[in-house]
Parts: sequence; C-alpha cells; structure tokens
Amino acid sequence: MRLRAEALDLPVRSALPALERALDGHGTAVLCAPPGTGKTTLVPLALAERGARVLVAEPRRIAARAAARRMAWLLGEETGGSVGFTVRGERVVSASTAVEVVTTGVLLQRLQRDQELAGVDVVVLDECHERHLDADTAAAFLLDVRDALRPELRLVAASATTDAEGWARLLGGAPVVEATGTAHPVEVVWAPPAAAVRPPHGMRVDPAQLAHVASVVRRALAEREGDVLCFLPGAGEIARVAGLLSSVDAEVLAVHGRAPAAVQDAVLSPGRRRRVVLATSVAESSLTVPGVRVVVDSGLAREPRVDHARGLGSLTTVRASRAAARQRAGRAGREAPGAVYRCWAEAEDGMRPRFPAPEIQVADLSAFALQAAAWGDPDASGLALLDPPPAGAMGAAREVLTAVGAVDAAGRVTERGARMSRLGVHPRLARALLDAAPRVGARRAAEVVALLSEEPPREYGDDLPAAWRAARRGGDAYGARWRQEARRLAGRLGAGGAPESAGTLSEDAAAGLVAALAFPERVARARGEGSYLMASGTRAELGDGSRLRGSEWLAVAVADRPAHAASARVRLAAVIDEETARAAAGGLLSAGEEVRWEDGDLVARAVERLGAVELAVRPLADPDPVLVREALVEGLRRDGLGLLRWSREAAELRRRLAFLHRVLGGPWPDVSDAALLERAGEWLEPELSRARRRADLGRLDAGGALQRLLPWATGDAARLDELAPERIEVPSGSRIRVEYGDGEQPVLAVKLQEMFGLARTPSVAGVPVLVHLLSPAGRPVAVTADLASFWRDGYRSVRAELRGRYPKHPWPEDPAAAEPTRRTNARR
Repeated sequence: MRLRAEALDLPVRSALPALERALDGHGTAVLCAPPGTGKTTLVPLALAERGARVLVAEPRRIAARAAARRMAWLLGEETGGSVGFTVRGERVVSASTAVEVVTTGVLLQRLQRDQELAGVDVVVLDECHERHLDADTAAAFLLDVRDALRPELRLVAASATTDAEGWARLLGGAPVVEATGTAHPVEVVWAPPAAAVRPPHGMRVDPAQLAHVASVVRRALAEREGDVLCFLPGAGEIARVAGLLSSVDAEVLAVHGRAPAAVQDAVLSPGRRRRVVLATSVAESSLTVPGVRVVVDSGLAREPRVDHARGLGSLTTVRASRAAARQRAGRAGREAPGAVYRCWAEAEDGMRPRFPAPEIQVADLSAFALQAAAWGDPDASGLALLDPPPAGAMGAAREVLTAVGAVDAAGRVTERGARMSRLGVHPRLARALLDAAPRVGARRAAEVVALLSEEPPREYGDDLPAAWRAARRGGDAYGARWRQEARRLAGRLGAGGAPESAGTLSEDAAAGLVAALAFPERVARARGEGSYLMASGTRAELGDGSRLRGSEWLAVAVADRPAHAASARVRLAAVIDEETARAAAGGLLSAGEEVRWEDGDLVARAVERLGAVELAVRPLADPDPVLVREALVEGLRRDGLGLLRWSREAAELRRRLAFLHRVLGGPWPDVSDAALLERAGEWLEPELSRARRRADLGRLDAGGALQRLLPWATGDAARLDELAPERIEVPSGSRIRVEYGDGEQPVLAVKLQEMFGLARTPSVAGVPVLVHLLSPAGRPVAVTADLASFWRDGYRSVRAELRGRYPKHPWPEDPAAAEPTRRTNARR
C-alpha cells in the first residue's frame, strides 16, 4: 500500500512497532492514542500493509463511512477498493478490500452468522471508551472466538480516553500501547452562565441554557480564528441554537445521526467560508472536522433510560462525563492550537462522572439478551464483560423474549429466535415483522418496521400511517434511510420464505397491526378526551390537536414517560380496533372474578381484561367467599375499624385491653388498629366469612368478637375484671366507672364527698388511678394521684371555695375522719 505523505506525519506512527510486537506476542492489545493521532486511519492500514485483512468496528454509521473514506483518501483511492465499509443497508467492498470498516451492530450480525470470522486476521474495536452495548458485546464474543475457535485472531481495543487497565485485564492481560502524539495545545476557557439555569429534566433543556450556549458561540467567533464546533445533546437543541445563530457571519451546519449524507459530507470537507458546526456526540470521536480551531461544549449529553416495569424507554439529558469533555476539547487541537469554551464553572468539573455510564447498565437489554442466547450463553454469565448486566434488566429482557417466542422456558434460543437475531432489529420489531408479514404482506410489514426502527422526524406527526405515507413520498434524509432499511428487511423476509404480498388489510390497519404486534403492552383504550390507558397500566396522553383524538383504541408505537410524570406522552400511534388489540396482545388476555373494596363498599364483578384494560364487565351475584373476605379486610384497612359496630361496652373493652397490654404486656393482646387489622381473620371470624357487603360489617358486634383475643389458653382472661375492672367501689358505696384512655393512668371521676375517709389512692393492675374530684354539681375541683396529700394540703382551699356555694353538702374540717356520703346534709 502506498500512502500519501500526510500519513507519514501522523503521531501514532511511532507506536506502530510496539503495537505490532504486542499483537505478535500476545494476540491482543489496548491502544491509547489522543485525538488526531491517526489511530482510526493509519493503524488499520499499517496492519493491512503486513498482509492482514483488517476489520474495524465503529460505534456509528457516520464514523464508519468517514473513517473508510479517510483511509481510502490516504491511499489515493475511492472506497470499495483497498478500503471498504459496511453499515446497515449499505455495503461498499470488493475482492481487493483489505480493510473493511463496519458498525459494531454489523459486526455482531456477522459473528452470529460466522463465528470464526473466516478471512479476517485482525479486529480493531475503535472508541471503546464510549461503552456502547454492541461494542461491549462484540468484544465478549470475539474473546470467545479466540478462546475456542481461532486463537490466532488478533484483537485491538482502541480509544483516546479509556479505562486502559480494565480493557487490558478483560483481554487477558493484554499489553497497553500508548501513542503520545504531538497534539496541539488547547486552551480551556470556563464560560458558565451568568444567572442560574434549571438543570436538565428528562429530555428538556432549559431554553436559558441554550441561549447561553449560543452567546458563547458568538463570543468564540469574535475572540478566535477558525471554525467553531459546538456540542449539544440532541437534534432538537441543535435546531434551537441554529435559530439563535441565524444572523452570525458564518455558515451554520448541523451534524447528527439523522443529518442528510450531503450535510455530513459538507461538514467533513473544508469550507469556503467560516463555519459553525453544531453537533451531537457523533462528532466526539473518529471524525476530523477540518478547519476547527474552537470547540464550544454545552456540557450536556444524552443517555438511554428504560422503565422495565412499563416497557417504556427514552433518552435523558445528563451532564457529559470528563472523558467526553476531553474528547470534545481534543477536536479543537487536531490541526493547530485551539481553544475550548466550557459552558460550566471550573468548580463543577470535578463533580462530573469520570466516564459515561456503560450502556449495559442503563439500557433495554432485550436485544443483548437475544444475542447472548443465540450465542449459546442465555444469562451472559460466561461472557467477558467489563460490567455485568443488571439482574433486573436481564429478567425484564427474558420476559420480552419469552413473550415473542425467541427463547424457551430455560432461556435457550428457539429456531424462531435465531431467525429474529439475524434480522438486525430489536426483538419486538423482529416479532412484528415475522408475524405481520403473512397478514399484511412482506413489503408493507418491512416498511412499517423500518419506520419503527428509527423514529421518524417529529414533523411527520404522531399518526403512524400518515408518517408512513410521508416517508414514502418524502425526499429528505430520513426518507432515504427508511427506504433503504425497508428494502433490507423485505429482502431478509424473502430469504426466509415470507410471502411478498398477503392479506387484504388497508394500509392504516396494517400499520396498526404491526405496531400492536411490536408493542402489545402498549395497546391502549380511551379513558377520556385525549387520555388512554395502556395494557401495561400506564396512562398515555395525546398532544393537543392530534388527529388520533376520539379513537377508541390505539396501538402506541412510540411513547416516553418523563421523570415524575403521571402519564406517558404518545409520540407515534395508529388507530386499531378491539379485534386487532386482542389478536396482537393475546398473551395479556385474562378473565376472572374480581372482588374488591371500591368507593367505600364491596364490588364484585366478572371481568375480561387485556392487561390493565377492561374489555367486558358484569356484576357477580355469588362471588367467591374467599375473595369477598379478602376484600372486606382490605376495606377495613382502607376505611378503618369504624366500619364495625362499636357499642359503648365494646369500646370500653378495647380500652381496657389496651391498658393491660401497655402495662403488663403479654399475654394481653395488642388492640391497636394495625394489630387488629393484622389479626382480622382471627378475631372477626366466623362473622367476617358470613359478611357480603359493607352493611354486614356494620352489624358485626366488635365487642363480642374482641372476646376471642383474650388470653383464654393461659387462664389470664378470667382476671380481666380483677386487673382492669369496669368500675371501682368508693367509700360511699358507689361503683364508679373507670375511664381507660390513652394516658398512662386510668381516670376515676367521683364526687369529693364520696371519697371522705380514704387515704390511699385506688389502683388497677398496680397503677394508681388519677382521681378527678368533682363538686356537687359534677365539675372537677381537683385532680390527684395521691389522696393523702390532697386531704392534707389541697382540701382546705377547695373547702373554703365551695362550702358557701354548696351549703347543703358536708364540708368537714377533717375529711380523713369524715363519713363518706352521696347525699346532702340532713335537714335541721
């Protein structure tokens, strides 16, 4: 291979001898090289120059194409000669291709078809630091291939900023080769907002933050020379900032995964005038944007999140890691000294995560689990991974794969699952493709699945059939990619013997069926204007003005549920009927008796459900007594024990028992609400089993039922009246009721004259009662737990105050020696 002179100056060239020695001696190596040193382009060419056929795996399509074109240019060739590339739906190679650049997704598909990777001598996994799930999985599979089939296969893990020690350990103690390079210096300018901005929330970014980023771009244009590369989290933020920069004296371009190929090519070629390139993280690595001397970093990135319980996935905006910030800054120093303007405070920098969250820890693992099962390792326990998959996410993935028939009860891949794994789409979409094709035709099934595999632009609207028609007639970049993917999928179906056309469904019905087959737990029934309940139990809302409003049933294809939101937002859906919902989500159908406590009474119904959605309901005349009993207990828990009939005697018994439990503990029962509800089946039987509605609870004698909790077995129940008597006889002969309340001491309220002569305070269960001494009119005049002290010190003042008011009642000077009485003085 004859290289252009530019290749001879690439800094990574000095590390090539060490890399070649590592591969010759160990078979694996970790290559750490700063941005711009040529690791993506020169290393594969140098390895191929030694006679090896090299496969380079990139995390993104745009990076794969760009790397192939750059290597071909260094050779003075076009792609498809010595250097080719393969991305989903596009393959440019020839018999003379020695270096092929592929996406990690394509590499996984190739490994599943041909585990030996026949004809490949070296695999370079580029940009390992990004920790994409496909890249981690491909590395694990390749290590399996080396161990079991091809020990001579050489493997290079390459990145600018990576966990070199972790990768070296994963690759069996692989040597770490570092290329120091001659990177140009990059000045760091800290440019935080002057006023506080709201942190990102879900997909939402504070408009004030984006306005600040735009102002920093204007500042950079004024202070520096060269093109400006600005990093933003997503296409929506790019569009907003582009609008804010419409008046700048520069060409404003956007580069992201959905940008048209012509725009991507323009970004990667030198410009005729000064440029501002607004980019997502696709421009962090593997791409050199010529002319860039300044980077403006918003400090934000997007990561996947998934709600496994509801089957809803979404992207969320996060603070970019320090590793990503270094990668972004490096873009400014690839061709000359540059500067990076960071839109956050220097003090905040240390609080950012060191590396991005590995995708295996935060993403939907259904596709990964299917890949692992097809590889022969259903639980992925034998795979060499830097981070093990979370058990909960793997469990959720297994449920999805079982539901679509991809794995059996033991988690082993089925014949159907093996075919699904080769389709190159998410298992849900693979299920929809295979099951819908016989009913709607292979071409139409492929077109709708292609539409769902890459969410169409928001301007296409939320009506799936309408978006399908827009993609079909559209001349935009999305439409071109969609047509390419649809052809690929239809070809895969044709190769598997699926019919090219079938069924008589309309296009609208076909779109709804495919969406419902892909996401059966998202079939939804109307619950109000614009509001729906999905089979998963999650509520979903249509946007204002949606043409889907008023439809009874929807198949929701795309929905996201923002953090802390009560409902999901419908992004893309199709109208369906109940028959389609039943057919697509048949695994969620159930029928049975439902007896529950609702709105303060018992409700008994026979219900047919599709997941959480009610299909048919009729009242039950004779519900299952066990279910009735459980519902009544639930009613007591919700609405309280006041549903029972508490006579005065019953309430008093409960207070007495509570006092004994508090003072003596066992064997006296705990009669708090929580304890009584916990033991409802013990003390309320058999009355509870005979009850059928709320009114029956109101007739249940709580006092009689409480008797069952008394400690009869130990014999202590017979001492109830002794330990906690209902009444105490006082010196006058009256039997006065003892009030057992929440206080520490029971209360005895008695007229003062009836206690004459009693020096010692009465007690119950060893606890002195609190005596409320009453006037002849029954009003409290003193409270004491020590009668002797009261007679000695307190009585005199009470006597002085009351003897004039109640002259007919005795007020002796010595109450301790006086005769107790319930009556007034005898008439004279």
